[in-house]
Amino acid sequence: MGTIGVHEFISLDGVFEDPRWTAPYGFTEGMGRTIGELTAASSAILLGRTTFQMFAPAWSGRTADLDPGAPFFNDTPKHVVSSTLTSADEWQNSSILGGYDPAAIRRLKDEVDGGIYISGSGTLVRALLADGLVDELHLLMYPLVLGRGARLFPDGSPRIPLELASQETFENGVIHLTYRPTA
Repeated sequence: MGTIGVHEFISLDGVFEDPRWTAPYGFTEGMGRTIGELTAASSAILLGRTTFQMFAPAWSGRTADLDPGAPFFNDTPKHVVSSTLTSADEWQNSSILGGYDPAAIRRLKDEVDGGIYISGSGTLVRALLADGLVDELHLLMYPLVLGRGARLFPDGSPRIPLELASQETFENGVIHLTYRPTA
């Protein structure tokens, strides 16, 4: 049975959209190791439509020579949750699951041997958390308050109890927080 591990870049005030704001902090060796461990433990990728449409053109043309993450993102089976897309042909190994359906996600977890990696995909992540389908939430929290932008947990989000499983601070001030749902 598969497990769902979510990875998000997030500011102190919860903004996660368009993470170009992370660039001034660089990408440390420790951050690369952390994300590499998440992807190495995963045998599938699950994305919402918006993130898929951003990732497909960004990753589909990359090679391992340009980015060591390219083989994972290009070769791993990708499952897209969307009620509007009819095709995912623009990125190899991609398929459409249809609109959000917790039963379909449970079936996917049953079919996948290993981790299911999610990045971005805020609407999907919020729904998965509310339905108890996320096994680990990995937040790379940046020491920055943006003051505006889409937040991972906007006002009106349901209460979701989590427990801190681990934490790590990188030399650039970014903190990796790993949370798991409480029983």
